[in-house]
Amino acid sequence: MANAMLQKAKIAQQDEYYTQYVDIQTEINAYLEYDPNTFKGKTVLLPCDDPEWSNFTRFFAENYSALGLKKLISTSYAPDTKREKYGVLFDWAARDIDKSRGRIFVLDRDVTGDGRINFDDIEWQYLDGDGDFRSEEVRKLRDESDIIVTNPPFSLFREYFAWLIESGKHFVYICNKNCVTYKEVFPYIKTNKVWLGATPQSRDLIFRIPKETAKRFLADELAMKGSKYKIVNGEVFGRSAAVWMTNIEHGRHHNPLQLMTIADNRKYSRHKEVRGVGYRKYVNYDAIDVPFTDAIPSDYDGVMGVPISFLDKYCPEQFEIIGIGLELADMKPIKARLGKLDGGPRLYTEQDGELVRQYERILIRRRK
Repeated sequence: MANAMLQKAKIAQQDEYYTQYVDIQTEINAYLEYDPNTFKGKTVLLPCDDPEWSNFTRFFAENYSALGLKKLISTSYAPDTKREKYGVLFDWAARDIDKSRGRIFVLDRDVTGDGRINFDDIEWQYLDGDGDFRSEEVRKLRDESDIIVTNPPFSLFREYFAWLIESGKHFVYICNKNCVTYKEVFPYIKTNKVWLGATPQSRDLIFRIPKETAKRFLADELAMKGSKYKIVNGEVFGRSAAVWMTNIEHGRHHNPLQLMTIADNRKYSRHKEVRGVGYRKYVNYDAIDVPFTDAIPSDYDGVMGVPISFLDKYCPEQFEIIGIGLELADMKPIKARLGKLDGGPRLYTEQDGELVRQYERILIRRRK
């Protein structure tokens, strides 16, 4: 029973992360800078959002006319089902609503008669079910939409991604950085069917969280020492290694990296791991290890292993993605030397006679 409660709490911490308005605005503005008509005449679906908490609904409603939307649809999850599954969520107690059913919010006309279509014109009604994005009624809304945008529950990300791909729609979503390495996701990145959004990975994304989760963060000594949370104006925000992912063009992933040659990196790289050292070869794959994106040599024609943070600098016209270490690493020579394996497949280098297990690497090759 105790383990079940801990698991619920863990899932709640992952899933009850509410995106800040400014982060949504920054990302969506990049698409509009590239193509002002990105959302014009489109139906946008927000399948994991409640307007009373979600800034996604607020942003698209407040900018309905400026974006030229045809229709905005937002669906919310039933409070009772959410509490039963996760145990922690924003305070629903004071709401006079049916907490066993999800709700649908629609914006497509001027209800107030003030000559504008905005947040005040949203109309809502109950869904038949609990609002789960996997339900048939939300699936139908998905199929009627043109663009899907949200911050999906992290614990359900694999299912959500499959649901998106099945739809064949355009989409923008937030996920943990490690999601790019998932076997369900990486093939789409490799073939340039999905790419990172316009917001750099270096931008610090923080999220609103329930009071119960905030208290847990503050009581967690490890969180206090680490980066699981951030206090802004006295309010506790959850911090996550999150990125935006999309299949909508924003143009910024076609800017080639300006790089130095192998010789210049050895002389001038700002990284001590490269300056005066050069590049080590992997023991279990025919490639060199490049531990930093800005240390990728401009004149190397072979395969290179780079950090996953490379992806928000990845220009498909400049580099070809060969694969990922998780799939391509040959673990036989590693096991032969160590006698056992320390975790799953991973690329190894050798330093001073010792095998060094590297962080996950994406394998790339320069296009000629």
